Amino acid sequence: MVTLHTNSILRERYKITNIVGQGGMGSVYRAEDLRLPGRLCAIKVVIPDPSLTPEQQKQAQSQFLQEASILAQLDHPNLPKVSDFFSEEGQDFLVMDFVPGDDLKQILDANQAPLTENQVLKWASQIVDGLSHLHQQTPPVLHRDIKPANIKLTPDGRIKLVDFGLVKLMAPDDVRTITVVQGRGTVLYTPLEQYGGDSGHTDVRTDIYALGGTLYHLLTNTPPLDAKSRFLNPRKLKPPIVLNPNISQTVSDAVMWAMQMHPDDRPHTVLSFFQVLMGKEPLPGMQTAVSTENQFINALKENWVALAVAFGLFFVAILLTIL
Repeated sequence: MVTLHTNSILRERYKITNIVGQGGMGSVYRAEDLRLPGRLCAIKVVIPDPSLTPEQQKQAQSQFLQEASILAQLDHPNLPKVSDFFSEEGQDFLVMDFVPGDDLKQILDANQAPLTENQVLKWASQIVDGLSHLHQQTPPVLHRDIKPANIKLTPDGRIKLVDFGLVKLMAPDDVRTITVVQGRGTVLYTPLEQYGGDSGHTDVRTDIYALGGTLYHLLTNTPPLDAKSRFLNPRKLKPPIVLNPNISQTVSDAVMWAMQMHPDDRPHTVLSFFQVLMGKEPLPGMQTAVSTENQFINALKENWVALAVAFGLFFVAILLTIL
């Protein structure tokens, strides 16, 4: 096992400066690139699954190298660039640009109150751009851990989706997904279908649920309820507008739509969700109701003469009955 500490050098290139994050599935380090002076990078170190057999570990490592190469091909202003990947002594390493700035969880905590709708929607526009780029790959790439702490705001105001530790690639001929780096997501932002881990049927709607939960948290300063609690009590999750009356009904409804328990009831693409979030398209279901109402009004207009005659005859019949 490779042990990293301050000032240690990895692959004669990356000088570790400090650890910036740690979890059950791995750690993230900040490092200097000795080949490119002045360049800082983030190195994700993945802890191997101890339950795997040597043969399974070999297969997992081969799969990591193959699929990490796809991540390295991603190029988008709202995603950190993956510049290198390798395996050493049973551990997998993913090297990407180090993103400066605070994450949205830190910004929310510092604010000690819900963030403004206008600000959140500006950030949402960039988050959607990044997610849409991932989802439009062939095969689609899922992030699987969208949350405020994994979204950074750089000093120049750009949003970056960080921590590719849970990225998955969807197999083109299967509704299941193939793991790049083992992970399970964060409970508060994880839909019920993701609780099954690698056996769960996850797709782009998994990220949409997590995005909805993230916006819910930013707009209300209240973490969303976990999916298991909602399953036991479906009405327990209060609409965002109940917790923060300063946000619009349109935004509140769109967030609740993204967080529907069943994937089929959520937006099918992140772009369709954003159209409703911004009020450019009606919430599905509302359009049907409006159309039905319009059809009824048009029917009244087109048949007003017949209706007037029918009402008149009805009135005359009542008078004759009374007399």
